[in-house]
Amino acid sequence: MTTNTVSVATDVPSQTPRRSLLKRVVSFPALLGALLVAALFVPLCDFNLDPDVWWHIKVGQSILATHHWPTADTYSFTVLGTPWMAYEWLGETLLAAVHGAWGLRGLMALDLALGAAILLALYALASLRSRNSKAAFVACAPLLSLSAALFTLRPQMVGYFFLILTLIILERFRQGRARTLWLLPPLFLLWVNTHGSFAIGLFALGVYGVSGLVEIRWGNLESIRWTAAQRLRLGLVFLSSLIALVVTPYGPKLAGVPLDIAFSHPMVVSSILEWQSMPFNLLVGKLFLALVVGFLLAQTIFRFNWQLAEMTLFLVGLVAACLHARLLLVFVPFCAPVFAVILSRWIPPYEPGKDKYALNVLLMIAIMAGIVRFFPSRKQLGGQVAEHSPVKAVRYLEQHPPPQPMYNNYGYGGYLIYTLDGQNKVFIDGRTDTYEPSGVLADYGSISGASPNVFALLWAYNVQSCLIESHEPLATLLAASSEWKRVYEDEVSVVFVRRQARK
Repeated sequence: MTTNTVSVATDVPSQTPRRSLLKRVVSFPALLGALLVAALFVPLCDFNLDPDVWWHIKVGQSILATHHWPTADTYSFTVLGTPWMAYEWLGETLLAAVHGAWGLRGLMALDLALGAAILLALYALASLRSRNSKAAFVACAPLLSLSAALFTLRPQMVGYFFLILTLIILERFRQGRARTLWLLPPLFLLWVNTHGSFAIGLFALGVYGVSGLVEIRWGNLESIRWTAAQRLRLGLVFLSSLIALVVTPYGPKLAGVPLDIAFSHPMVVSSILEWQSMPFNLLVGKLFLALVVGFLLAQTIFRFNWQLAEMTLFLVGLVAACLHARLLLVFVPFCAPVFAVILSRWIPPYEPGKDKYALNVLLMIAIMAGIVRFFPSRKQLGGQVAEHSPVKAVRYLEQHPPPQPMYNNYGYGGYLIYTLDGQNKVFIDGRTDTYEPSGVLADYGSISGASPNVFALLWAYNVQSCLIESHEPLATLLAASSEWKRVYEDEVSVVFVRRQARK
């Protein structure tokens, strides 16, 4: 059986006539990138904001207004005063600044911009590794379907973009373009202050560094030893990146947050839906399985050769995604270059001489015009927010302040923090790592699930009112109880008030 290598010359710029920057911007590969952005725009138009985005905005607003970084909780009555760091503060200030300037349309535009940056960076990474932009496009298309649902507007999107940039820099270094490696320390400086996924980037840097310490060939895996100069450069960059991780408003403590959440907060990992294992019974799980099986078949039949570093990352991403569906965001950039290389066996490379630049321009203008034309209005975006958030209920609460303290649904906590401006403290919100040590997260699970001790727990927290979803189990239980009175209800939310305050 013939062994296939992955170093076949394809559409490498050095092997094609030198083109102007303008031609590159309107080339066929650029058009393929525009098509990816257009495909992303369709699902993003639903504007299904993650509930956590609201408290992220509130924290960012507070930092911009006071120029102080929080060190303790001020938003809840259950863990009030508990030590807490805004460990995603840079991403939160970005959200707050955009929302303050342009409102919901600004958030929608930011979501699209970050999603487009992620997709185009992924496309660039796959093109760089496979040296075939058309194969890279075909590889990225199903991966977009796999991960688009996770493109929710949170600081993690910035971290995801930084991860792909890191992989691009490392691949350029492997191909002999070493200068860009020095972009990593400042990138990690921004990254550690934006999102905890910097730990994955540091892991990828370590894998690339270690895999080149020895020259090996195990079957279809190979690794070329770094030169002395390359080892020195990698070592200095890794050390500089570690130093950059301590440059935060909280000092080195911020760099320890990912490990703390992973090993000290088991309930956060086990109880939050996006941290559950891959749902193979759903479409996303079936697509993920199809991609993995397709890779195994291709490798079995054609025996591609792989670099040790890239295969290590691929397998780590595969295991991570199986254990936690959220880590599809790690699997996708680790596998995109691999799939692009496989597809390049059958997809011919881009040939600049056959490009139709005028047609490309027309199609790209049509895509841009379509995005502008169908970009949701402020009213449409507000309506979509109201479908998932207690917008009407909060208006009622502002006009009819309920007795405090008030229990709230987990998904409503962030919106209450944002809208009520700290006047009423929440029971819980998306900062689950803050609520787990005190037992609040476990108690919330019992209350929301209408467990037998639900009324005892509500008494224990002296809860006098509740804002919850209209159709959750607790709503049915409270409606049947003589101790509680339903004072407001709409198609999304319901408000209950205790009939007799606790003495």
